[in-house]
Amino acid sequence: MATAQTPAMADLHSGEHGHDQASPGEIAIGVIIGRTSEFFDFFVFAIASVIVFPRLVFPFTSELTGTLYSFMIFALAFMARPIGTVIFMTVDRSYGKTAKLVSALFLLGTATVALAFLPGYHDIGVAAIWLLALARIAQGLAWGGAWDGMASLLALNAPPSKRGWYAMVPQLGAPLGLIVASALFAYFAGNLSADDFFDWGWRYPFFVAFAINVVALFARLRMVTTEEYASLFETRELQPSRISETVAREGQNIMLGAFAPLASFALFHMVTVFPLSWVFLFTRESPVRFLIIEIVAAVFGVAAIVASGIIADRVGRKSLLMGSAIAIAIYSGFAPQLLDAGAFGETIYMVIGFILLGLSFGQSSGAIASNFRQAYRYTASALTSDMAWLFGAGFAPLVALLLATNLGVIASGAYLLSGAFWTLLALWLSGQREAGDMDAGSSS
Repeated sequence: MATAQTPAMADLHSGEHGHDQASPGEIAIGVIIGRTSEFFDFFVFAIASVIVFPRLVFPFTSELTGTLYSFMIFALAFMARPIGTVIFMTVDRSYGKTAKLVSALFLLGTATVALAFLPGYHDIGVAAIWLLALARIAQGLAWGGAWDGMASLLALNAPPSKRGWYAMVPQLGAPLGLIVASALFAYFAGNLSADDFFDWGWRYPFFVAFAINVVALFARLRMVTTEEYASLFETRELQPSRISETVAREGQNIMLGAFAPLASFALFHMVTVFPLSWVFLFTRESPVRFLIIEIVAAVFGVAAIVASGIIADRVGRKSLLMGSAIAIAIYSGFAPQLLDAGAFGETIYMVIGFILLGLSFGQSSGAIASNFRQAYRYTASALTSDMAWLFGAGFAPLVALLLATNLGVIASGAYLLSGAFWTLLALWLSGQREAGDMDAGSSS
């Protein structure tokens, strides 16, 4: 039966004849660049939420309360992200993927660079808080639109013996984005006086974000106009379906997919944003030195992500995720108190944490995506990613800091433990559903 050609299909076919085929290596590089740009924007805001925004936007309260307020605004992006998915999926269906990606990444870059011009509370009063929140919401909407499906599709369309390897490729963007963001903040904070840094030095990383987003946009457009991308679109791997229909048909799998990576997503902030806030607020350690520790630990994270691809192809992605969740649960019981053990303890906390993060996060993308029906896979995978970030990471810095300040730093491990529990439960339920589907198929 003939299928009407949508604007997106016309967009892809027009590029099919104007560009050479892209090699898997080129696609992988494009994905890494795109994800690195997103995570760079993410970490620039996260670091500023700890060392800049409490002083700039919330000077009328204590540093602790100001940081908690910053973390509340930090969470707004994760709440807005599913709404962004709804909006930009409509753009995708009506105008094509090029329009979707251009508009989403333009919004992301604009919202991020706008923060470089953010006035302080002493300049414009409470309006500074509203502007910060508005920019954060815009970032969240843009992240929903920046979803291009390639993270899950790289794994699903790879040879069965290499699916773990291709699944880890997009995840490299997280530690790489953290390394660049931390290095920039460490450089300016370490080489400027406190007055100069809080006056203008902290703003430069936000300017850099816009340039990185431009590079990422062209890298992604290069993928959109390849024959491989067009082929995936024609087989419905990349066709957006209506949100309501997708939720109705794939709601259970979406929720399982959202909870399956919760251990790694909870750990994500427990080794990036939360420890920086704890060290900055409750120790005499220099934030510059801790940012350097984060950079070193993130290098271990890169190596662990690469290792996750090799291990997953040998033992299976779900087996690795379950093993990592158990290891994270054990880690949650003793690791947080290392943050009170000086520079050596902080380093051990960060290195072990990033190794566990790399092994789990490296395989968290699309762990349940194969359960989705082909017609709904693209949109369902986007919604799954949105929900995983919201439930697993959106409130992690806020909850962890509240637990640590009220019950002691060891209590922050409770958040990690809960994430590990939900990951194990979701993976077990997913296995039960798959077994049930196989039994139903064999009896029909």
